[in-house]
Amino acid sequence: MIAIIDYGAGNIFSVKNALDHLGADSRLTADPEMLRCADGLILPGVGAFPWAARKLDASGLTGVIKEQAQKKPLLGICLGMQLLFEKSFEFEECEGLGLVKGYVDRIPEDDLIIPHMGWNKLEYTQSCPLFEGLGDDEYVYFVHSYKAFCPDEALFAYSEYGSRVPAVVGDGKHVFGCQFHPEKSGRTGLRILENFVRMCGEVR
Repeated sequence: MIAIIDYGAGNIFSVKNALDHLGADSRLTADPEMLRCADGLILPGVGAFPWAARKLDASGLTGVIKEQAQKKPLLGICLGMQLLFEKSFEFEECEGLGLVKGYVDRIPEDDLIIPHMGWNKLEYTQSCPLFEGLGDDEYVYFVHSYKAFCPDEALFAYSEYGSRVPAVVGDGKHVFGCQFHPEKSGRTGLRILENFVRMCGEVR
């Protein structure tokens, strides 16, 4: 079972619908014990980083997520990906989960339309189990105004929007994050989610 973490700041139903389409067993939950029993976790998110971080802390799930991320696959989506980092500077300096090295700040290019909304090509930097079965010409859907700044070892794929926008990041173990919305990225996004489901199946 995959637990979709429901802390009041996520695009939970679109993610649930995508997993249902794939035939995956998934639950929307804020129950710490269900997170501990799950084979994998998905941390969705929309909105501003400080607000979402406070919602996550208020839910009492922050410690459980950090604990379980050492044992099983965790996928952060959009703002959920950003929450994986050490900190963000969106409106104010705010601590994240610290599961991936780096920080989050505003997309710096003044001549670009912000928020960044639309389809962009994935450019791979290193192998990743989420990429199994993907080709060299894959496009995914983004909606965001802030991006990650991370070391090369945490970067698995990027897209170009004025400069490199980290698209897929991770800790090299169990933790991965997608800045784009795989649940809104058509066949490519569904394949990425399917690969994550397969990763979770390997935990059983």
